[in-house]
Amino acid sequence: MMDKQSEEVIRGLADFFAKSYRTPVFRRPDEYGLEYEDVFFPSMDGVSLEGWFIPADSDKLVICNHFMPGNRYGYPGHLEPWKNFGGFEVNFIPQYKALHDAGYNVLAYDLRNHGNSDDGNGRMVGIGLLEYRDVIGSLNYINSRAGTKNMIKSLISVCLGCNSTLVAMNKHPEYFKDIKSLLALQPVSARPFIERACEEAKIDLKEGTDLFDFEIQKRTGFHMDELSPIEHAKAVTVPTLMVQVHHDTLTRPSDVQTIFNNLSSEEKELFWIEGTTRRFDGYNYFSENPAMMLEWLGKYTK
Repeated sequence: MMDKQSEEVIRGLADFFAKSYRTPVFRRPDEYGLEYEDVFFPSMDGVSLEGWFIPADSDKLVICNHFMPGNRYGYPGHLEPWKNFGGFEVNFIPQYKALHDAGYNVLAYDLRNHGNSDDGNGRMVGIGLLEYRDVIGSLNYINSRAGTKNMIKSLISVCLGCNSTLVAMNKHPEYFKDIKSLLALQPVSARPFIERACEEAKIDLKEGTDLFDFEIQKRTGFHMDELSPIEHAKAVTVPTLMVQVHHDTLTRPSDVQTIFNNLSSEEKELFWIEGTTRRFDGYNYFSENPAMMLEWLGKYTK
């Protein structure tokens, strides 16, 4: 039998997966010399989403989808009370500047229940099963603007944003016919995340995962193994570069390898980030190392 402290660990994980938490949009593009427009638009199901449009003098555009529990800016992990993922900041704005300076227009926005976007689904998080509607909303918005609807479009989708993109491509492939490429950063399934948490807390894997499955279903109606992009990845046909911290202590490399193997894309690559075990270092990767991002995008936006 699991002890009370272990049960509380698992219930805490279920609370986090089911609701996450909001963090502030702590920085803005003008702090990095970027002109931008505050924008808002509806998700596919009507949830109001807040974002930035960063213009460039070109016909190329990148839509950026963020991770949980961050937002379009990143994550203020250098500040209390958000130091629980390594104690350092994730900042996407240098990534946006690199994109802008290379000639890409950028749309970055907050998924539902994150940043400044509205609540959706009673604040329930679906790890992509609900948020896919936001990805489609961002495409509808770009296609509704006279100046952007005919642009050459690519996606950078991170963790929750990546899961959401893969689910959207599976459920509604018609919205992605003009997407030229995808950078898929650290997609994740719930099971390996919970297994690693159980190992860290010395909780029996079967007891821990069984309890998590029960607790997450109580909170969301979803079972643990539904919270995975593995099957949805089969619908992805666009050229895709997947990037993952190889020794990420919060998941298993085999999960990302399986997601990658399931991609139907004829052109796909998997890049392992070495030299760290911290998942959130991966979120900073393109801000600190933009060359790979720009090379991949440039290959498909000529």
